[in-house]
Amino acid sequence: MTRITLALSKGRIFEETLPLLAAAGIHPADDPECSRKLIIATNRPDVRLVIVRATDTPTYVQYGAADLGIAGKDVLLEHGNAGLYQPLDLNIARCRLCVATRDDFDYAAAVRPGGRIRVATKYINTAKAHFARKSMHVDLIKLYGSMELAPLVGLADAIVDLVSTGGTLHANGLKEVEEIMPISSRLIVNQAALKLKRDLIQPLLDVFQNAVTGA
Repeated sequence: MTRITLALSKGRIFEETLPLLAAAGIHPADDPECSRKLIIATNRPDVRLVIVRATDTPTYVQYGAADLGIAGKDVLLEHGNAGLYQPLDLNIARCRLCVATRDDFDYAAAVRPGGRIRVATKYINTAKAHFARKSMHVDLIKLYGSMELAPLVGLADAIVDLVSTGGTLHANGLKEVEEIMPISSRLIVNQAALKLKRDLIQPLLDVFQNAVTGA
């Protein structure tokens, strides 16, 4: 039996994908927040879900371990587009990628052509491109978590990170000083799978499209 595999990450992306799956008549057999299973069956024998780290979703789809996936624009920009078809912005898990600093840091004075700052982020490629457009020198420090700590202990002048409400920044004495871009999650498809399994994948794409546009 031909089957399609959809890669999802736990948390917000999974929760906000559930209504889209329901619109396609797909219902997961388990909740990944309550189950240790990494491969989750659905009510359809021809559709299964695999639970992966958000940053790994494009890799699973690129190499064909998953036929489709849902990943944030931030992750896709860092990964690149090799082997991926991005047919649809699902408008879920929305937030923004921003620069933030300590409240007492003069970002406006620091951001000038030829200036140099230290920036902590896990979005190395995106941050590098952003500050290059400003003709600045930037020392990038890669971190994977607790990003807000870096300016507080002098590790960095600024951070580049996702911001939703801004509550965590405020609680740690930081301020958002620049928005780099809005972020939402996109549907990604393995290009070979789209050709070989089009009869299964295309109806799913159509349902997702209709659910997003309200058609």
